[in-house]
Amino acid sequence: MIKCLRVDHRLLHGQVAFSWTSALGADCILIANDGVMKDDLKKMAIKMAKPQGVKLVIKGIDDSIKAINSGVTDKYELFVIVQSVKDAYRLVTETKQIHSVVLGGTKATSETRSISKAVNLTEKEIDLVKDLIEKDYEVEIRMVPTEKKILAKDVI
Repeated sequence: MIKCLRVDHRLLHGQVAFSWTSALGADCILIANDGVMKDDLKKMAIKMAKPQGVKLVIKGIDDSIKAINSGVTDKYELFVIVQSVKDAYRLVTETKQIHSVVLGGTKATSETRSISKAVNLTEKEIDLVKDLIEKDYEVEIRMVPTEKKILAKDVI
């Protein structure tokens, strides 16, 4: 069962690894990211951030979608982490098991606008979020699980 799909440009780090994994009761973390598959240093850093006793799987976006759709992930309390809104959009729209997205942290650039203290989106990403909301998916903004949930539809 998929417990959460989170967008975080840092992927797996202390805050995500410990507070989110424990709050969700996750026993497996899926890092769905094409770039990490080609970067051994990032892969090693992610493996070091993994909480003890939690399985870690790193797959590209296409392989993540295939794995979720095949049912092989159903036996886990799965926490899925992606780096971008675009990747989250693909996972949500190309699977049937994901019903909400948590926007946790996205980098500020010259092309983004801030919609919360840690979430910065381009116009294209805002359009993707709006499309998910229109399709009745919940999109929330939350850095840590103890924070109050802010619905993206209320700030976009």
